Amino acid sequence: MAEGSIRIARLAEVDTRAVRDAIEAVFWETVTSPPSPATRDAFRDLWFGQYLRQEPHLVFVAIDSIGHVGGYLVGCHDNPATSPRFASLTYFKAFADACARYPAHLHINLTAAWRGRGVGARLVDAFAETVRAAGLPGFHVVTGADQRNVAFYTRSGFREIAGTTNARGGTVLCLGRDVA
Repeated sequence: MAEGSIRIARLAEVDTRAVRDAIEAVFWETVTSPPSPATRDAFRDLWFGQYLRQEPHLVFVAIDSIGHVGGYLVGCHDNPATSPRFASLTYFKAFADACARYPAHLHINLTAAWRGRGVGARLVDAFAETVRAAGLPGFHVVTGADQRNVAFYTRSGFREIAGTTNARGGTVLCLGRDVA
């Protein structure tokens, strides 16, 4: 797969049942801690489904020239520290000041075969343009301090802006990026 044959498209440009199924397959392939069957639907909705429903214009898809989907980004311009939609994610209380400065946020997933090719950075840059166009100063992502994606986010222009400890004793980071 040549990088030039991969394009970043808004979901609306490529929206078919097959593309939505492929995006969902990427979601489940990249989940590091699968939920129990009893919580599977709520887990999917929290990290993926609500974005497809409520912000389809902020969903970007990495798709190759023959229609294979290797990744996606879902995002939101709402500040999760003040939005009732994200009240179950208690770490946002600790990140309230950071989220005020970097209100928009995203979730990005790529299959292993598509990582390391610049595709993720292109997805992030596409989202950054929507944040800039909305007149927001920046956006953020939340991840574990020990996750491999921290290096990717750092290379993509994010910097650590806040941190907190989760219920299991691990460190959760809020990484922010300016759009100016």
